[in-house]
Amino acid sequence: MELNSIKPAAGAKHAKRRVGRGIGSGLGKTAGRGHKGQKSRSGGYHKVGFEGGQMPMQRRLPKRGFKSQSLKFNAEITLSALNALDQAEIDVLSLKQAGLVPALAQVVKVIKSGELTKAVKLTGIGATAGAKAAIEAAGGSLA
Repeated sequence: MELNSIKPAAGAKHAKRRVGRGIGSGLGKTAGRGHKGQKSRSGGYHKVGFEGGQMPMQRRLPKRGFKSQSLKFNAEITLSALNALDQAEIDVLSLKQAGLVPALAQVVKVIKSGELTKAVKLTGIGATAGAKAAIEAAGGSLA
């Protein structure tokens, strides 16, 4: 194979549509734009969501709610997940390595869901009141 003999696959290339080049082209005179109206004019179009002057959908509907961007840095973990983890001392890094919290997580909190049967020492991790009581009842601690 030589560089001068390379060709694209059959049917891969096709001629560009040449509008406004006479009757024979099939796209002469109005160049496929029809007669009159905003869309037939040069520079005549409208922005996305424009409804011809009617109040657009995105403005008719009420604004609702708010989603904080800081939420993606928060994570929660259950007592049963802590119980399944084979570690006595747990911190945020060990939870990330175990895949129990996302890599972006900065603030981790233990919630009271499931049961904890072994003593665990948590460092740099928060807990709800119920979860804290359950951890301390199992002989663990929060630091």
